[in-house]
Amino acid sequence: MVHERPNRIDLESKFLGGMVGSALGDAIGELAFRGLDEAALRSGIARSDVLRYTDDTAMAIGLAESITQVGRLDPQHLGDTFRRNFNREPWRGYAAGPPTIFHLVDRQGMSYSEAARSLFGGQGSFGNGAAMRITPVGLFFHDAPDLYEQARSSATVTHAHPIGVDGAAVLATAIAQAVTLDPRRPFPLESFSQSLVDCARTPEIRDKMILVRTLMADGVPPAEAARQLGQSVAVHQSMPFAVYAFLCHPEAFDACLFCAILHGGDRDTLGAMACAISGAYLGIEAIPQAWREKSENRQTIETLALELVALIAMSE
Repeated sequence: MVHERPNRIDLESKFLGGMVGSALGDAIGELAFRGLDEAALRSGIARSDVLRYTDDTAMAIGLAESITQVGRLDPQHLGDTFRRNFNREPWRGYAAGPPTIFHLVDRQGMSYSEAARSLFGGQGSFGNGAAMRITPVGLFFHDAPDLYEQARSSATVTHAHPIGVDGAAVLATAIAQAVTLDPRRPFPLESFSQSLVDCARTPEIRDKMILVRTLMADGVPPAEAARQLGQSVAVHQSMPFAVYAFLCHPEAFDACLFCAILHGGDRDTLGAMACAISGAYLGIEAIPQAWREKSENRQTIETLALELVALIAMSE
């Protein structure tokens, strides 16, 4: 596929869209756990003073902070940033894995990767935690030839299992591709979805990305796609449906969001993942202004997005 490289103004819009979009997908997905339909959810958004994010966005913020502070992806610095942010806000809804890793690093002197490998009987986690926070990697390294390895480095701080790493890297690839595409042109569904199949390195993720292509080609509706793809906290049973939701609605941020979060499963993380791609593709202007204004910690998130753009500009 031949991509047009966006100019800096486009990058600012797309980086803002990816970061803010993912945070809103997370926050609105959390609201959807109340079992609301789209109309009730829209009403709930309108009544909310603040759309509060969970650990998904807290860790994405940490990842962006680490990259902007160091100028690259440094796993040790990243782990320290995650640990510091967790200690400040342990109530964000973290699963058991990260706090366990932080405890092992603090009390037993393990490295982050060693602690991550010790989980789940020495196999490491294949949950969706590395994917849910991957947005800054997909944005910052969108044109890097080693994108997969950068995603691996960010993932292995907490997720040592190959499936956990692969799921994060495939989502980073989707976000990176979205950055390079012009939303004013027809969306290249076939080449976009094939690139995700080609990127996958584990059979579990590859098979699901092939299934996403098949479901799209056959016009399978979201409820049935959700059943076939899965929506659990395992990355190969959640990330593929998030990609499916984006592919169903590449033209509209809100339609992508509601598709991702209104069919059950790990709704906040599905929203974060799907809306990271959508925001990076459509840009910040496609996200409803009223939602953006209610996004918790919006100024920090937007500042980090722009700092990532500035860091790229400095290296050119």
